[in-house]
Amino acid sequence: MTSVERPAAAAPSPDDSLRGWLAEHSAGLIALRRNIHAHPELSGAEHATTELVRERLELAGLTPRIFAIGTGLACDLRPDGADGRPVLALRADLDALAMDDEKDVPYRSQVAGASHACGHDVHTAVVLGTAMYFANHRDELPGPLRLLFQPAEERVPGGALDVIADGGLDGVDAIVGVHCEPKLDVGVIGVKSGSISSAADMLEIRLSGPGGHTARPELTVNLLAVAARVVAELPQRVADALELGDEVKLVFGSVHGGDAANVIPTNCVLRASVRTPTLAVWEGLPRLVERIIGELLADTGAGFEVDYTHGVPPVVNDGQITDVVRRAATGEFGPDAVVPVAQSWGGDDFAWLLREVPGSYVRLGVHDTGRPGEYLDLHVGHFDVDERAIALGVRLLVATVREYFATPA
Repeated sequence: MTSVERPAAAAPSPDDSLRGWLAEHSAGLIALRRNIHAHPELSGAEHATTELVRERLELAGLTPRIFAIGTGLACDLRPDGADGRPVLALRADLDALAMDDEKDVPYRSQVAGASHACGHDVHTAVVLGTAMYFANHRDELPGPLRLLFQPAEERVPGGALDVIADGGLDGVDAIVGVHCEPKLDVGVIGVKSGSISSAADMLEIRLSGPGGHTARPELTVNLLAVAARVVAELPQRVADALELGDEVKLVFGSVHGGDAANVIPTNCVLRASVRTPTLAVWEGLPRLVERIIGELLADTGAGFEVDYTHGVPPVVNDGQITDVVRRAATGEFGPDAVVPVAQSWGGDDFAWLLREVPGSYVRLGVHDTGRPGEYLDLHVGHFDVDERAIALGVRLLVATVREYFATPA
């Protein structure tokens, strides 16, 4: 009998390869996310989370470097012959929020007063999954990557500054990050060129006066009445001082003064957050706010000190990099899955990274479509995600990497 040579089986396409890998590893990425979720660590204390990520990267054959501050890490992944190619960074954040986890789930936080209520555990799983995929499919890696697992995003002014100071962006040409968006259904990707988040600053005003008896407020400076005037009038005065079309949100969250009902106090401390989506407004706010406070208190007789602390600037997405992400997401999920998103009044220290290199911050839909109408928010005790978003996030970043290196410079 004559033997017949059978043609060699065709190698799987990159898309088939990724889907096959995710079919095998998605459960592990979900388990990793749940591990991090159950053991949250606050800003600057992400030691166990850093070690977990380091261990997974090393098991994938990579060589991560822990940042000098002791938490967070960077890891390079380069194909052969990549010298001279632009470097794309992918960023995740590691820290949790200082709040309780109120969910009744097996992976609920085991640490009182700490919770992953902003999705950083998901971001970490997505970027780690992307790194593990390319580490196991080096032949598919189209160019050099820098994986950044950043500490202390929730701490002002943010751990991104530590990443920059430690050389985390040295040699990087562009950067992409993902952030969970509970207002978008799982499977939906939100993109926006230009400013996508707002600057987030802190304001503290310390008022002082001679004090006195509440029976005779006319003989002294009624400090709490002055504080009430500041709370009631300062936000609108600052807003009115801006150019038409510019916006600001100055909102007081803390007023402390006095202990007894019949004593006018000698000191009062007011604290507020100050937010704006506009970079030029952010840069001028400290001077503007202090000037208006002086005008507001000029006839009150109260002494005052103003401590205005710049937090983070707005996140300003680069148009070209955002177009890369948009094309990648459209090709991977279809045009109906890619939507524009509105400007957020929240802040994120990804902004510091974008002041160094062009990049884009992308919204990853995490709302469980099996719960219509139950659109949660970030920073709430019962925050959770549809964990299918992890595999979808890996697909998004892998597609973005391919599109970035396929795009002519």
